[in-house]
Amino acid sequence: MALTSRLIARIAGSLAFRVTCYFAMMWMALWAEARSAPRLPDAVLELVPYVPWVDRYNYILWLVAYVPVALWLLAKDAERFIRYMISSGLIALVRGVCIMATGLGPVRGDDLHAGMTFDTRLDAFLHLITPFGFFDTGAGARVYLTKDLFFSGHTATTLLLLLYVWKYPALRGVMLAAHVLVVLSVFFAHLHYTIDVIGAYAITLTLFTLREGRLGVHPAA
Repeated sequence: MALTSRLIARIAGSLAFRVTCYFAMMWMALWAEARSAPRLPDAVLELVPYVPWVDRYNYILWLVAYVPVALWLLAKDAERFIRYMISSGLIALVRGVCIMATGLGPVRGDDLHAGMTFDTRLDAFLHLITPFGFFDTGAGARVYLTKDLFFSGHTATTLLLLLYVWKYPALRGVMLAAHVLVVLSVFFAHLHYTIDVIGAYAITLTLFTLREGRLGVHPAA
């Protein structure tokens, strides 16, 4: 597919929409972070051991699973990539609303951020939206989100990408394996409750079906 100026503008617009939705989700998550919230019992996590190195590197695993395949989709089918970016943005907005609505407490550790002030929230927001700010362990890394739980973003984003590349057999197996690894990392890092993962499947599949109809269909953009 030739990259016309109009197509490039639409790609840029879809990326801008996705980033804007991500920023909105982060602000909603930080609003929820300031509330006190209870920890839930979880029958699955009681059986799955916490593995510190998985917790430490799960974000890198997500990046490796997510970014190359998304770029491949852009190169292969720009129109489908645009629809995928819009769907990703919508998932982020829905996730932010769900985080605000549910108020689940940390999976591990204490509720450290209850009562967070607006200034602290704003400082954390500016830090978290900075490229590669997630990896900063210095003085600026003041807030590690512990209550951005329902639903699992790791699960939702990799599942959504899997659904959008499903029609391409050469990549389907690769993305399916990557998705399974990411979901496993969510459990072994104790990042989410089991219900967060289940909810991610339900909401992502629903949104994909509403926008795309079924796997492999190419509706008008």
